[in-house]
Amino acid sequence: MNKETTQANGTASTVDLVKKSLARRYKSEKRFRMMGLLAVIFSLACLASLFISIFGSGYTAFQQTVIELEIELDPLVLNPNNLSGADFNGLVKTSFFKLFPEVTDRREKKKLFSLLSSGASYQLMDIIKTHPEKIGTAISLWVPADDDVDMLMKGHINRSLPEAERRLDDVQLSWIDRLAEKGKIKKKFNTTFFTAGDSREPELAGIWGATCGSFYTLIITLLLSFPIGVAAAVYLEEFAPKNRFTDVIEVNINNLAAVPSIVFGLLGLAVFLGFFGLPRSSSLTGGLVLTLMTLPTIIIAGRAALKSVPPSIREAALGIGASKTQMVAHHVLPLAMPGMLTGAIIGMARALGETAPLLMIGMVAFIVDIPGGFTAPSTALPVQIFLWADSPERGFMEKTSAAIMVLLLFLVVMNSAAVFLRKKYEKRW
Repeated sequence: MNKETTQANGTASTVDLVKKSLARRYKSEKRFRMMGLLAVIFSLACLASLFISIFGSGYTAFQQTVIELEIELDPLVLNPNNLSGADFNGLVKTSFFKLFPEVTDRREKKKLFSLLSSGASYQLMDIIKTHPEKIGTAISLWVPADDDVDMLMKGHINRSLPEAERRLDDVQLSWIDRLAEKGKIKKKFNTTFFTAGDSREPELAGIWGATCGSFYTLIITLLLSFPIGVAAAVYLEEFAPKNRFTDVIEVNINNLAAVPSIVFGLLGLAVFLGFFGLPRSSSLTGGLVLTLMTLPTIIIAGRAALKSVPPSIREAALGIGASKTQMVAHHVLPLAMPGMLTGAIIGMARALGETAPLLMIGMVAFIVDIPGGFTAPSTALPVQIFLWADSPERGFMEKTSAAIMVLLLFLVVMNSAAVFLRKKYEKRW
């Protein structure tokens, strides 16, 4: 009887211990889940604050302040046969001074004319060259205002500050107010930001030149890195013998994927510029450097995609008489291609956002012209952001944030394309 009681008590105590242990483990699991949820919420909050900060600083760059001028296209000044020697700047000055006839002092006229951007005369020149038949008539033209006027209209200059602490004095503020009363000044969508190259003047600077440079650079990178990376992945995974030599190659490929990008820039500087003498600050050189940087990523993703194909596919192909090359080309590679494309897109997205290797090969140069080819001097969008971020003008600050928004949009689109391809074409075995 005592023995049975002891056994019953022992069983009861064991059950109690198990229940206590289970309760403790459930609490621990609940705490772990809560910590994970808090970590995700904190990460999302930080990301949201970053995006809000960038958007808050850059959305005003998509607007531009313009001033309306009534310009008389005097045929005595504009000779259709010699427009390159015409005084377009004088025509802009004359039409602008007519809005303020009381301003006669030379110093005051200079201060008044500083409200207009230096690009106003070039805009007039482009219109006359495109439409020479307008010579002899009067046209209404909205020309860009100076960046200080633009900042004032966007609320980035505090009018209540003392005159010595503002970039625009009280007289200039009164002139701007008169233009606003007459309806001669307004804000419009900033097409210049998307159609122009870099400029020393914030109101004339755009991202089109840097975007073209990034496009040409990525074309070179894709044309070289994808076929080479796929071929290397296929060889290492399907054909290479498993020995010490291939082990060394695999280890080095994995190590290269973690090498800082600036090392590839130094390699490009020494090899492509120093040894081969390729053109400096060109998309061709930048594409070659980024190819070296993205190859390890594409090779690793390609090998992972090949490993995901079941061995039964290989055995079935070989069983019906296919050679090993036919088995890889007609059966394994098509099934692994979605994963390879995903890796290539992720590699291209990384290349699009890289700055350090491009700085080392001279793509940090100030380039105004839109690049017309792979060997033309150019810059890239991340490098353009780096240049604008280093400028002291307030106008370039909003341009920097706006360019970051455009770059983030490109990166989101590329990564979304990678996710779409993986979800649409991948097969689960």
